[in-house]
Amino acid sequence: MIGSTRNVAVWAYPAPADLRNGYDGLAALVTATLRRDPLSGDCYVFTNRPRTRAKVLVWDGTGLCIDQKRLERGRFACLWERERGGIVTLTMSELALFLEGATVLARLPLSPARVTLGPVARGRGP
Repeated sequence: MIGSTRNVAVWAYPAPADLRNGYDGLAALVTATLRRDPLSGDCYVFTNRPRTRAKVLVWDGTGLCIDQKRLERGRFACLWERERGGIVTLTMSELALFLEGATVLARLPLSPARVTLGPVARGRGP
């Protein structure tokens, strides 16, 4: 299972990608285009031009992993047109729907925003 917690962000590459790329090629796209760290633990989604194949690059704490899927019928949603070349972020639920080949109709914020914990203040007890 890819990224089982809500703290994992999903970033979609904003253009068709050459899916012949492996770990290093996809990591270079993440660094150069998305300006993100591929070793952050977040998921990075890539699709080919006809949107029949997709790859997800993720760091699992010990190494880079690539999950890939080929649709036998239909196409993946076109993530790069949604933001007109901008970087698209998805939730883990949206990633699961995307990989199932679901059609993107609209996005409604159903979950609270991602929570980032800061340092814990230590106070004196009673």
